[in-house]
Amino acid sequence: MIDISVYFLGRVVGIHLLEAPVLHPMSEGLFNFVIGWTFMFAPLLFTDRKRDRYKGSLDVLWGFQMFLTNTFLIPYMAIRLNEAESDDTRNQNKLSQLGSVMTRGASVVGLTGGVVCLVSTLWALFGRMDGDFGAIAERWEFLISYLGSERLAYAFIWDIALYTIFQPWLIGENLQNVQQSKLGIVNFLRFVPVVGLIAYLVSLNLDDEM
Repeated sequence: MIDISVYFLGRVVGIHLLEAPVLHPMSEGLFNFVIGWTFMFAPLLFTDRKRDRYKGSLDVLWGFQMFLTNTFLIPYMAIRLNEAESDDTRNQNKLSQLGSVMTRGASVVGLTGGVVCLVSTLWALFGRMDGDFGAIAERWEFLISYLGSERLAYAFIWDIALYTIFQPWLIGENLQNVQQSKLGIVNFLRFVPVVGLIAYLVSLNLDDEM
C-alpha cells in the first residue's frame, strides 16, 4: 500500500522527493486504469442535468474521486434523486471554471482517458515482458493473489464496480445532452464500461446549455 502511494506521488502527481518504486505491471495497470476512468467522469458530472440538486462543490467531489475514492459518488447519486426545489434552480448554479473547461473539452478528455485505460490494460498484460513478471497466465494469478491480500486492491475493484453501475445510470439520464445523430449508439454503448463513457463524451452537443 505504501509502494502504490509513493508510485502515485512520483509517477502521477509528479512529486519526486521519493523515488517511485517499480511495481508489478498488473498493479500499475489496475491503478492507472481507474485513474483514467475517473478523469473521464468529470465532464459526465458537470453535464448532469440534476447536478444542481447537490449543494456541494462538484469540483471538490470530483477531486475526492480522483485522489481518494469514488465512494463519494454514492451520496451524490442519492441526493440527485431528490425533487428539484424550483424550475429555475439550474439557472442559479453555473459551471465552475473547471467544469467549463472539462465540458468544453469533453471529447479530448474522453479520448485521453480512453487511451490511458487502453494503455493501462496492455501494460498490465504485456508490460516489462523482459522482467520477472511472467506471461499472461502468471500475471492473472498475481492479480487474483493481489486482490486477495492487498486492501488497496479491494478499493480499485470497488471503484470499478461503482463506475460500472453509475456510468450507464448517469448517461441514461442525460441522453438529451447527446447529438441526435449519435443518440442510438451512445444509448447502446453506455452499458459497456469505459467505452460507453468515451462515446458519451465525444458525442456531446455543446451547442445546448447544460
